[in-house]
Amino acid sequence: MNASPNSSGLSLAKPGAPPLLAARNIIKTITTAAGDLHILKGVSMDLRPGELTLLMGPSGSGKTTLLSILGCILTATAGELKIAGEEAVGKPAEGLADIRRRHVGFVFQGYNLFPTLTAVENVMVALDVRGALTRDPTQTSIDALKSVGLGHRLNTYPSKLSGGEKQRVAIARSLAGRPSVILADEPTAALDSENGKAVMELLQSVAHDPTRAVLAVTHDHRTLPYADRIIRIEDGIIVADERPARDGHATHVAAAH
Repeated sequence: MNASPNSSGLSLAKPGAPPLLAARNIIKTITTAAGDLHILKGVSMDLRPGELTLLMGPSGSGKTTLLSILGCILTATAGELKIAGEEAVGKPAEGLADIRRRHVGFVFQGYNLFPTLTAVENVMVALDVRGALTRDPTQTSIDALKSVGLGHRLNTYPSKLSGGEKQRVAIARSLAGRPSVILADEPTAALDSENGKAVMELLQSVAHDPTRAVLAVTHDHRTLPYADRIIRIEDGIIVADERPARDGHATHVAAAH
């Protein structure tokens, strides 16, 4: 695996750098037969370049819905969301898909690899879906896999890869189009301690590229030492936003009232 851009493990976020993702007062309400269900109740947050942010909270807190809105899979009922300067809320489905393809990379718990394609072919498919303009898609895919330490597994099928290797392919696939924002949904949940540690080290390295921001939804407390920032959500409201200090004392960024 390539060395982290910042081998000290410290965030490379530049003070005052504009956020790559800015969400303001995000509300998500679903109408059911029993009445309106308020899933998100006014969530505001920024993702800044060079940082790995963890989003934590109990089941039913709104984490997955928020991740889907930030990734332009769902649209908010109200609020503002800008990704790389582009407004997403209110866009039609095709507009959201366009922003998602150009600016967002996803890493899923279940890997979502095509079983009949090799590692390099899985990355190439992602490039094709994104419509990424690259002179040599094959070489771009190879380079992405090499960057996550899988240069020796290019032509291997998912059935022959370990869980940790599958997640590395998924990360390489998310990186191949050079999106501004990487969103990871429980990236270590299906991994043992050793593979989970390796994946978090990789995501930390990816996040510390000063042109990217990474947000990972997680229940896994083993991921905490890798975070530059930890946001906690409960009942659709952000209740804490802190930056763990290297001396063990957290700096509180914000808290819900």
